[in-house]
Amino acid sequence: MASSGEKTEKATPKKKQDARKKGQVRQSQDVSTVICAIVMFGLLYIIWEWLIQGIMLIYTEILSTDSLVNASRGLTGDELGGMFIHIITNMAMLLAPIFAAAIVIGVAANFLQVGPLFTTESLKFKPSKINPISGFKRMFSIKTVVDLFKSIIKVTILGYIAVSTYMGMLEKFPGYIGTDPYSAFINFMREAFLLALRMCIALIFIAIADFLYQWWKYEKDLRMTKQEVKDEFKMMEGDPQIKGKIKAKQRQMSMMRMMSAVPEADVVITNPTHYAVALKYDNSTNSAPIVIAKGQDYVALKIREIAKENGIHLVEDPPLAQAIFSLCEVDDEIPAEFYQAIADILVHVYKQTGRTPEAAASG
Repeated sequence: MASSGEKTEKATPKKKQDARKKGQVRQSQDVSTVICAIVMFGLLYIIWEWLIQGIMLIYTEILSTDSLVNASRGLTGDELGGMFIHIITNMAMLLAPIFAAAIVIGVAANFLQVGPLFTTESLKFKPSKINPISGFKRMFSIKTVVDLFKSIIKVTILGYIAVSTYMGMLEKFPGYIGTDPYSAFINFMREAFLLALRMCIALIFIAIADFLYQWWKYEKDLRMTKQEVKDEFKMMEGDPQIKGKIKAKQRQMSMMRMMSAVPEADVVITNPTHYAVALKYDNSTNSAPIVIAKGQDYVALKIREIAKENGIHLVEDPPLAQAIFSLCEVDDEIPAEFYQAIADILVHVYKQTGRTPEAAASG
């Protein structure tokens, strides 16, 4: 049997929301890294030839005959600075799509995992980060063991793919002999990017496993004790004892208002002891008699007592009393199916008391 201090309960939505504000989310860095690497190496595999051509155009322009002639004549500081800015600008324009893709993919990979999130909580200074005891515990924590195990698996997989791919590429190397150096270099780099892409695809399975582990660890770290769940419920919903007292006070006030209306009734229909329903008919404001008070057992007894004290006629009709009690609330008009039965009762009451509906309405 779990003790009261053991964290056995799943985290509540509020606990998860508070943790999110502090930057605690279900996130795997391996997933983000693999997605970014696959997209970037795939992009480089596709545009590598275009990229090399752009770089060669920049250097061809620098090393052109006109540039060399101008350089031999001597360059001023402004000319040298202008040349440097020109080179940097062209290189930036050439590499801008690659950097832009890296930023977009990085943001998208994290967004897919955690959604929109901005917090500065992780930037705050915490003494535990420089505490040697805490650091020692982190060094030998389960997380460190898991990270070490992942690293070993990664090295094993990547090493196997690299060696097997390299052995296959050895057969292609003799074919590069005597070919155009530019074409050989382009093909060689494409093979290198293709190798990196294969490695990243192989790491997808590790990334999936790490994501599931991070999910499990997130849920485990946020588990709560039964007392924490109760305390949070009290904080959000209010103390049940206080709410109970408020509801009891509201019922008491409602009961007092209802009892104060009993002397205005035209008739009280009883069970005779278990139910009591007080009815009032004012044909100038209502199309049918309304229930101004109702009660069961003790409340029914009080209604009858007040009715006797004020000379209100009591009519014993158990089926009718129970039916109206079940179907009507205070201030409701009686249902149409009871019109005839109530009309007969009111006519009988008015005959005995010598009153009319108009006289009863006027008080």
